[in-house]
Amino acid sequence: MPERSPILEMKGINKYFPGVQALSNVDFSLYKGEVHAIMGQNGAGKSTLIKILTGVHKQDSGDILLGGRSIRPKSPLDAQRSGISTVYQEVNLCLNLTVAENIFIGRQPRKFGKIDWQRINRQAEELLFRKMNLKIDVTRELASYSVAIQQMVAIVRVLEMSAKILILDEPTSSLDENEVELLFKVIRKLRDDGLAIIFITHFLEQTYQIADRITILKNGELVGVHRTADLPRIELIAKMLGKELSEFSFSRNKECKEDAERTSKTADELLNIKALGRHGSIQPFDLKVKKGEVLGLAGLLGSGRTEMARLIFGIDKADQGEIQIMGHKVNINAPNNAIAFEIGFCPEDRKEEGIVADLSVRENIILALQGRNGVFKHIPVKKQNEIVESLINSLGIKTPSAEQEVRKLSGGNQQKVMLARWLAIQPQILILDEPTRGIDVGAKEEIMELVLNLSKEGMAVIFISSEFEEVVRCSNRIAILRDKAKIGELSGAEIDEQSIMRTIAGGKVG
Repeated sequence: MPERSPILEMKGINKYFPGVQALSNVDFSLYKGEVHAIMGQNGAGKSTLIKILTGVHKQDSGDILLGGRSIRPKSPLDAQRSGISTVYQEVNLCLNLTVAENIFIGRQPRKFGKIDWQRINRQAEELLFRKMNLKIDVTRELASYSVAIQQMVAIVRVLEMSAKILILDEPTSSLDENEVELLFKVIRKLRDDGLAIIFITHFLEQTYQIADRITILKNGELVGVHRTADLPRIELIAKMLGKELSEFSFSRNKECKEDAERTSKTADELLNIKALGRHGSIQPFDLKVKKGEVLGLAGLLGSGRTEMARLIFGIDKADQGEIQIMGHKVNINAPNNAIAFEIGFCPEDRKEEGIVADLSVRENIILALQGRNGVFKHIPVKKQNEIVESLINSLGIKTPSAEQEVRKLSGGNQQKVMLARWLAIQPQILILDEPTRGIDVGAKEEIMELVLNLSKEGMAVIFISSEFEEVVRCSNRIAILRDKAKIGELSGAEIDEQSIMRTIAGGKVG
């Protein structure tokens, strides 16, 4: 059990970035001998809080007490000198060096003015066994070991530097189940030895396996601190989403449900995915989509929704499973393969992966069509203008002209330009990843109305949104994901927000 006085206290932490109050009066405490998880959706403030603790950012106001003494880390090195160390998802070590070299790099013991390799190797072996119960050949290159072992080496390195607090930032994202369990054994041993551990993760089940307490943040504010054993999963989900459980009651109207049932009975199957998966990204899943159907993907941040979409579109390459289109097996190893099979994809990150900011509206819209035709079959400008003007009008894109730079449009209109790009190739299947994120309420309504109209015209749409209400409103069926795996489906009368939440939490549907 944690001791009475916390080893770490963060009191009234505030941090403002231009246009964003990243943290607002946030408190956080950590005890020796506990694993404390910090959870929240995108923009919750988790990263900012940790960056303040580790000296990457400076708080605008508030206090940090370590062992009752006020500190204000000026840099990650300064924080490390105070005993606060972080191990990140991407191991920040030298893979071409040996395990022992990585543990002692920059602090090599010497004998007669030369590095004492025998002592380094002996001490590395002793440290790994004493701290981790791990016996490995420390003279082998770090690259020859799994990511889980690499992370343990990283942990031993910071412990050897007298860490009082260990921050584990998404440490299991690239691990399989056996590797996770191996890492958790180490974490439990370190906790039992009295180390204070902050655990950052998006994995719901792992939080309940390893954490003693949970701090929940939402939009830069503290929602609550709970003993893990006292917090039901469904209540955690509700708090992360910023609502009371009773508020999750939105369901579609009778007409929508009847339309969904008709589609499921009569429509042709366009897409049939069997055991498609990628190690370290998403567990193998089955998925079917019919003509004129909107299939929603619902889950919390980090559940695997985007990974699923990227695999279907060929941005990431699957290492198992198969994809069938209209009953025929196809190979989709890259986006150009997906486009050839009439699949379109609007990515989650509109600015980084979607629009080409310095190109015109016309050039952005015509990109996918020109890409499918190839560089040697240039689309005449007259034809481009016909296609683009038609799409501008049908989607209601507000722009002075087709030659306007797309970066000068509003977020909602940029989103419509991305949609227009894919509609130009007349896809059979359109994947929309967070199409309403970062746009105003009016534009959201227009996008969702467009999704429903496209499905009525026979297009199959895979619709991803963090807003359960949007998924419920638009979808004929909903595939539900948790912890990088598909865990269930809802259809017909089953579809409502509470059913999604119960399924994510592990309860029965219905």
